[in-house]
Amino acid sequence: MKKWIDFSFFFSPRLDTVLMVEKTLKDAETAISKSELSRRLPNQVMRPTLNLILRYLEAKGMIMTGSKGILWIYNDNPKMRKLMEESVDA
Repeated sequence: MKKWIDFSFFFSPRLDTVLMVEKTLKDAETAISKSELSRRLPNQVMRPTLNLILRYLEAKGMIMTGSKGILWIYNDNPKMRKLMEESVDA
């Protein structure tokens, strides 16, 4: 289990910035590097802000970071969620 990161001494990124990063990662077909993510973002995001957002998304289980880059893994499909819940109960 991952330990929650204390963000209290950091600045907080704006919600629209977090949502912009989320959308860009969701739209990516494969794992992408941080540099590629920065290039694909519609607006420029400072690297420390991007790193903070990525740590937050990873702590929430929405992305996975590996040797090939960053990959969106969160599935918000209600049918898939129901199927997962039923398979765990069985």
